[in-house]
Amino acid sequence: MKDDLHFLRLWDTYSPLLTATQREITDLYFNYDLSLGEIAEQKGVSRQSVSDCLQKCRKQLEKYEEKLCFLKALDELSREYSAYMTEVERFIEAEGENSPALCRLKEKLNEVHKQFGAETTALEDGEIVGKAFRKEE
Repeated sequence: MKDDLHFLRLWDTYSPLLTATQREITDLYFNYDLSLGEIAEQKGVSRQSVSDCLQKCRKQLEKYEEKLCFLKALDELSREYSAYMTEVERFIEAEGENSPALCRLKEKLNEVHKQFGAETTALEDGEIVGKAFRKEE
């Protein structure tokens, strides 16, 4: 399951670099949850060729990340964003809601959040964690 989530993050980032057939097969398998047999039947190929395609795509996407490091950069940006939002929340708690400058800063950070499509989750201790930056489609 963890490997599938990692693959999906890679796929979201690098799928435009795959061939149309590779994109379609990986999309059917991971996003539409079709079995190898169902995909093979739909595409008119063997189950083994679907399996081979998925394995090849995994390796290819891993190589793209190894060379380009987009996910690593996005994760770092997400951590920075989370740290800034956490700090602003703590300042607002200390200063109260009456600090217009801090409220404006929080609004600006939320605009950045919306621009990049980063989801956040407020934890019990008030910390905000960015999950991922991705383009909403």
